[in-house]
Amino acid sequence: MLTNEIIEDYIKILESELVPAMGCTEPIALAYGGARAREVLGQMPEKVIAKCSGNIIKNVRCVTIPNSKGLVGIEAGVLLGIAGGNAQKQMEVLEDVADEDIEKAKDMLKKGVCKVEFLDSSSVLHIILELYTEEHSAVVEIRDGHTNITSIRKDGKELLEGAALVEHDDTDERKVILNMENIKEFADTVELSKVQHLIERQITCNMAIANEGMKGGYGLGLGKLLVESYPDTTLNQMKAYAAAGSEARMGGCDLPVIINSGSGNQGIASSVPVVVYARIKQVDQETLYRSLVFSNLLTIYQKTYIGKLIYQKTYIGKLSAFCGAVSASCASGAALTYMVGGTLDQIKMTVENTLANIPGIICDGAKISCAAKIATSLDAAIMAMKNKVYAPYTGILQEDTPETISCVGYIGKEGMKQTDKEILKIMIEHNE
Repeated sequence: MLTNEIIEDYIKILESELVPAMGCTEPIALAYGGARAREVLGQMPEKVIAKCSGNIIKNVRCVTIPNSKGLVGIEAGVLLGIAGGNAQKQMEVLEDVADEDIEKAKDMLKKGVCKVEFLDSSSVLHIILELYTEEHSAVVEIRDGHTNITSIRKDGKELLEGAALVEHDDTDERKVILNMENIKEFADTVELSKVQHLIERQITCNMAIANEGMKGGYGLGLGKLLVESYPDTTLNQMKAYAAAGSEARMGGCDLPVIINSGSGNQGIASSVPVVVYARIKQVDQETLYRSLVFSNLLTIYQKTYIGKLIYQKTYIGKLSAFCGAVSASCASGAALTYMVGGTLDQIKMTVENTLANIPGIICDGAKISCAAKIATSLDAAIMAMKNKVYAPYTGILQEDTPETISCVGYIGKEGMKQTDKEILKIMIEHNE
């Protein structure tokens, strides 16, 4: 039985991770940092240096920035945040950008105000923005979280006393208590009034952008293409709406997404298929809400799992060479098994079969084609909803599901480090 402390920690984890964001989260992080740095500087800069870790560069270069009229890239994200961003809105920093702000950002782009430098850092999510005028400077550092400012300096003086401590978030420490048994018990028993506002907001926001994407105006129009080209099955509808939401988000749609583990695509993949399935099958509201609680927590668990059996402190993290759509779609499939009354063993089978099937999908940056990866991952997850499971030690599968998740985490975080470097190298060299 869950203690009151564990219940409250689980609620706090959901509150921390299920937050709204406009657009792809990495360019939004840059815009947020730019807006905050401009506040500190107190005026428009004449020169900007954006130092970015490899995964930031990888995830920003190909996505359209929302409320930008089609702007793409690191420089555009930083400068739009400087020109018109509202740092108080954090991951919705660009919500109030006006036409004149966009023109101002475009003008700074033409003048080459912003220069990008590679930041060789042990942190995969690491941004340092330096803004200069002739007389003053402002520096904002973001590390390990999209809005986690760890240092603010003006004219060389640190303004965040005990910077890292001030901005410290103990959410990750709380996540140590996550495990599949507790996640299921929490989803089964939590008073819905304590999480309902989070889940309802997720349904509203993520289905809104999915519906927008289904109009076919973003990317390849994959969602619309799927429903027009393939049989009208529940699986195809789930894939179509999830892919459509991702395409719209990557294509610059200004509708907010409720993210999961720092990712809008993971927020979409862990929620939209579950909602679509529930609506088609006319599942009652309470069951849908509890299924979404389960899916969200399972996604978070996979992304931050701290191994106890095989590898210590092994987790994928927010950014890596491992495609997060696999984790989120795996959680969606497991949530469907949960929704139809599956046992914990059956739920674990879904997870095991999915991770046995597609653990090798790489993340080669945030972009339109993420939608196709979500659709592919959902195929694997949904097809795994059977009372059959691969035997232990088939490939990387272990004796039980937590061990398997730990192995996948180790591969994603440690084993694919060099892969990540090579992906970035290819993307940079072939873009010159």
